[in-house]
Parts: sequence; C-alpha cells; structure tokens
Amino acid sequence: MLISTHSSGTRVPAVLMRGGTSRGPFILERDLPADTQHRDRALLEIMGSPNSLQLGGIGGGDPLTSKVAIIAPSERPGIDVEYLFAQVGVTQPVVDTSPNCGNMLSAVGPFAIEAGLVRPGDRETTVRIYNRNTGTSVHAVVQTPGGLVTYEGDAEIDGVPGSAAPIKLTFLDATGSKTGGLFPTGKRREIINDIAVSLVDYAMPMMLVKAADLSLAGDEAPEVLDSRPDLFRQLEAMRREAGRRMGLGDVSNAVIPKIGILSGPRREDGTITSRYLVPHRTHRAHAVTGALCVAVAARSAGTVAYEVARAEDGSGTVLVEHPSGKLSIDLDMGDDGMVRRASLIRTARRIFEGNVILSGMDGAGTD
Repeated sequence: MLISTHSSGTRVPAVLMRGGTSRGPFILERDLPADTQHRDRALLEIMGSPNSLQLGGIGGGDPLTSKVAIIAPSERPGIDVEYLFAQVGVTQPVVDTSPNCGNMLSAVGPFAIEAGLVRPGDRETTVRIYNRNTGTSVHAVVQTPGGLVTYEGDAEIDGVPGSAAPIKLTFLDATGSKTGGLFPTGKRREIINDIAVSLVDYAMPMMLVKAADLSLAGDEAPEVLDSRPDLFRQLEAMRREAGRRMGLGDVSNAVIPKIGILSGPRREDGTITSRYLVPHRTHRAHAVTGALCVAVAARSAGTVAYEVARAEDGSGTVLVEHPSGKLSIDLDMGDDGMVRRASLIRTARRIFEGNVILSGMDGAGTD
C-alpha cells in the first residue's frame, strides 16, 4: 500500500498519461479506497470536480481530459492486468464506470509494464488486459526494445501532434459489451421519434443516425454542432429511448449509449464519416470504442451505417473519418456476420509521475 499521509493531506501515487487522444491519471487500485463511494469521492477531488476548470485538481476542464484509469494485477486465467475506466464529470459530481475508453486503454500496457505488473520481452510485449467496465479482453502489443518501454517511434495518429511508438490493440470479445448482443433489440434498423436509427453494441453501445436525417451534411466541425442546443435536445430525447430499448434502463444520468452521426466518406480511401457525441458535446476526434462500433455497423447489412458506407473492398479495413482525421480499423468478420476480432494502432505518452495530494480520503489503503 503506497498511500502516504502528510500534514498537507493524503498523497495518492499517480502517473499522468496520454492514451490516444485522451489524457488522465493512471492509478493502481491498491492506492485507492476499496469502498466505491469513498473511491469516487477521491477521484472527484483528484480531478478537481465539480468545477468547469477543475482548478482544484489535475483535470483539464474537458471530458476528454477528465478520465481516470484504475489498474490492478489479475488472477484470471490468460489475463495479466485488469483495467477499470472512470469518466469523471467536469461540472457535476459524477463518476461513471459504465463505459470503456479505448483511447485511455492505449496506455494501459505501457503503464502496467513500468509498474512491474508485466514482465517485458526483449523486443515487444503483449499485455493481456481485462476491461472490467465491459467484461471483455484486449491484447496490447507494446514496443519494449531491450526490455524497456519506449514511447519514441514513427507511428502517427490523427488528433495527436508528432509521432510515437505504435501500440497495437486487438479486441477479442467486444460484441455486446454492455447489452449482451450486437443488435440488442434484435433489429438492425428501427424508428425513434420518426428518425431511422441503428442500435449497435460492439465495444461501445451506440445509437447511430444518418446526418441527412438530421438535416446535416455530416462533416460539420464539432463547434458547429455544439452551437446547436436544439439538435442536442432532439438527440438526447432519442438517446434516452434508445437506452431503454437496449436494456440499459434510464440513461438520463449515464453517458451510454453514445451517439454517432454518420455520412458517406470524403476521402478517396475512406469508408464512412462519423461525428461522435460524448454524448452532450462533440468529440474533437473520435473514441476508439465508438469507431469500432461504427466500423462493425458499416459492414453489417441493414444498418443505417451500411447505407452510407463505401462498399467492402475485400481488405477487411474500415477507415472511419472524424474531425481530426481518420481511424483505420482492421476487422475480422465471419461468414455469419459476427466479429472475431478487431485491431487498430494507437500511441501513448508518459507525461509525469508523482503524488496527487488530497485533503482527506476516508477508507483508503485497506489492502
């Protein structure tokens, strides 16, 4: 147990990391309270919530930088570490562990190796991760030349400046991540409030809708969409009904299902264009899990995504265009239309390490 108490407060060891296009502290589970209520209070204070600027903590005042990764060694067969993602509200005192975050997931492998939870190989290391949010497994291949994690490399991902070492993520069993089925309602296309939607659950439960049916082009900049409170009110009403139909219950205070606004590709090599809502703002790039869901829907006949996507070219690659560029998804789908696995390349960076100082944290350090 590494938590230490000082006259100025309780110190929680943490590593701030960028994972894909997100950023947040990575904390060992043993260094947080075992009780969920106490843990969530600690996470709110760590991030500085609720406050629009998160001045009292290390959050960035944006949903993309108000995320926490909680990591623990695993006793599950074939698994190295367990990852629990927490989306911490910026202006509301809410900690939501119902969704996964594929971008933060990108940094789990490097963190686990450097935390001594996984023994590195001489060239690269496969870290086998169990995501507690969704009950699914992911393999992360991390570059470890000489047995040391390297963050330097030539891999570039849109939405992140510069280049870094590639981290290959392979999702093994992400179908029905929260609902138990790829199409939780049994339908590939249905109507909500007079608009056609597809309710899909692969890596992330989503409500997918065609941009044209919302009188949108589909390639609008995030700030343009965010300036439309009428649009968000319309979509939120639809999202709540989608959550009910998907078996998620009342989702008024939850961030899932997420929303994807879809249109045809703009690039010559593109498959589909997506605007991803988180859900009350537009993502400046795209969530990894959301892109996986969009990609699978684009290759599933009968969905609204399939209607606007460019046809399969036989490569198994789906290129999802987003406001900051693109995400390339390598899909392995069976003849029955089920997804065997999905892979993509991400990058990560270790930014700083140290202690977050809290005013008080009852229940900490029970391990």
